[in-house]
Amino acid sequence: MADEQTEPVGAPAADPADPPLEGPAPGSRRIRLGIAYDGTDFAGWARQPTLRTVQGAIEEALATLFRRHGEPLRLTVAGRTDAGVHAIGQVAHVDLTEGQLAALTSPKRARNASGDADAAAALRRRLTGILGLDSDVAITGASFAPDGFDARFAAVWRRYEYRIADARALPDPLRRHDTVRLPKALDESAMDAAARSLVGLHDFAAYCKPREGATTIRTLQRFEWSRGADGVVTAKLQADAFCHSMVRALVGASVAVGEGRLGADDPRRLLDAAERTSAFLVMPAKGLTLTEVGYPDDAELSARAAQTRNRRGAHELRIPPLID
Repeated sequence: MADEQTEPVGAPAADPADPPLEGPAPGSRRIRLGIAYDGTDFAGWARQPTLRTVQGAIEEALATLFRRHGEPLRLTVAGRTDAGVHAIGQVAHVDLTEGQLAALTSPKRARNASGDADAAAALRRRLTGILGLDSDVAITGASFAPDGFDARFAAVWRRYEYRIADARALPDPLRRHDTVRLPKALDESAMDAAARSLVGLHDFAAYCKPREGATTIRTLQRFEWSRGADGVVTAKLQADAFCHSMVRALVGASVAVGEGRLGADDPRRLLDAAERTSAFLVMPAKGLTLTEVGYPDDAELSARAAQTRNRRGAHELRIPPLID
């Protein structure tokens, strides 16, 4: 079962278990998928044998669609999200053979009565039919990917939002699945000042759950807080990638500042200490949403994917950050 304290892994450091970096097999074409989901009833993104996951739900739909066309298809995703985390801008890719593409647009098949000429558009329509119009996971877009595109390794940044309704916000039952309620009023100005002090290329060990062989060095490109007209306090974060537990830990430190339990300078002091601390709580997953994934120009996709595959190390602190 997914650890309830874990959080989206934006994924890009190399891992010995990763397959070799390569494009689609000869005779296949890569399709880029846009995906949105309400993470409430999912045990995260990653496929698990006995639990309902986003990847599992979509791959089961693909298996149903292509049950007569070879081995089960596997998705590659931009960033794995954990149990309870939502997405409106997730990106994945899947490679389809010529036979699978032809099956999507064949006019001889009754299910192609809509006359789709674009196999990618047909794939989106067919998956939507299998998943259901009222499903908690939706395919929001499908298109043929340019050469060199890799949903995971070609990504330049990931963006997240975290929503908190404090004592100054009116309850909204329609947003109860993506907004965390807190009984105290928060000082969003102090939270914003603390958040902005953490932007840059740093070792975020103080805000990451350790994972063997994984680096905690990240470039946090944006981190800010604001209060909307509805009274909800929202964090917006962007980084080249987020290590294990990083986003919800950063939010937890900000909340401690907003409640007056930490000073506005303390999150940066904790960052510099580069050690896990009990000075704040990691916030619940349900307030977190992956909103967008950014990619470079098409001509730079292959180079970016190859670069990202290289294992990160401390030497990166001397390399200018990649910012879109």
